[in-house]
Amino acid sequence: MNYFPGGSIAVDVVVVGAGQAGLSAAYHLRRAGLEPDRDFVVLDHAPRPGGAWQFRWPSLTYGKVHGMHALPGMELTGADGSRPSSEVIGGYFARYEERFGLRVHRPVDVGAVREGEAGRLLVETSEGTYATRALVNATGTWDRPFWPRYPGQETFRGWQLHTADYPGPVAFAGRRVVVVGGGASGTQHLMEIAEVAAETTWVTRREPVWREGAFGEAEGRAAVALVEERVRRGLPPLSVVSVTGLPLNDATRRARERGVLDRLPMFDRITPTGVAWGDGSPPEGRTVDADVILWATGFRAAVDHLAPLRLREPGGGIRLDGTRAVRDARVHLVGYGPSASTVGANRAGRSAARDITRLLERAGGPAEEPGGGEDRARERETVAV
Repeated sequence: MNYFPGGSIAVDVVVVGAGQAGLSAAYHLRRAGLEPDRDFVVLDHAPRPGGAWQFRWPSLTYGKVHGMHALPGMELTGADGSRPSSEVIGGYFARYEERFGLRVHRPVDVGAVREGEAGRLLVETSEGTYATRALVNATGTWDRPFWPRYPGQETFRGWQLHTADYPGPVAFAGRRVVVVGGGASGTQHLMEIAEVAAETTWVTRREPVWREGAFGEAEGRAAVALVEERVRRGLPPLSVVSVTGLPLNDATRRARERGVLDRLPMFDRITPTGVAWGDGSPPEGRTVDADVILWATGFRAAVDHLAPLRLREPGGGIRLDGTRAVRDARVHLVGYGPSASTVGANRAGRSAARDITRLLERAGGPAEEPGGGEDRARERETVAV
């Protein structure tokens, strides 16, 4: 590696995050002729391959996973649907990194990205500072679970946890559980917990919207378009799942028939022994006793390390043109907003790599003869196989 004045490591591209979006971007950068650890580096703060999948709860087996799209250039085949998804997908990501020689650096924490000299960005990390011409930010949302705040929350004598730390249903056996949140993870956890808990209560801010019928390509495009519109306006992105509604399938129909998915509106406060609406006194008020409050309240984009670049719009989000930040063309966000799904992450990684390759060529970076990078990448893949 080359070193920049001040001791920073000079590279053309830094990819932050080795989940679906980050690995896709790294794959396409390599196909364009850029070499790992010479022209670009991939940094990941997780202890092992697998992105956010490695942290999924044990009861989420691979057979229960919906919409997992293979990484580019290598299918996931022959997986045992009864094994935990964390093991199956984590192993798949590990094989992928090895096959394409992506040389992910881990665990590496990125503290901040700042303006540097000579048109470069300084990426400050736990293994040193990189001076880069372009940045692919693929940090996802898993590291920023959203915890709402309600009066009395600190007085609750039971157990509060977020779905990011969900351990599986066994931990809730015999307990009274309040599940807060109307998304897919909230309903999945609720249905599992209801099988073993003494009592469950489901609380959401909005009335749940149930989706009948198949969710096809047209519906998927419409949902992504809604998220894209928010990003174009500089608003914080909603997840794609949040605009699709909850699927009505055999499992959810049975749960509704049993009353498990009977929803209550959001409570007003938390008490030492549960939750309360109004002042808790009848007839207007109501209380529910609880041993556990499970916050299935979603995640926010993990982009705090980009704050020194001032990319946020007045609406609170980062406005994108494709994957490129409107306020800084050197920065690409993949796995953000409309590209948060696995298939969207693949496309975003390809798009970011293509735009960055053009940026490097304009800046006098590694220039390849037409098709040269693709040919050399194919030769490397043949060797790796």
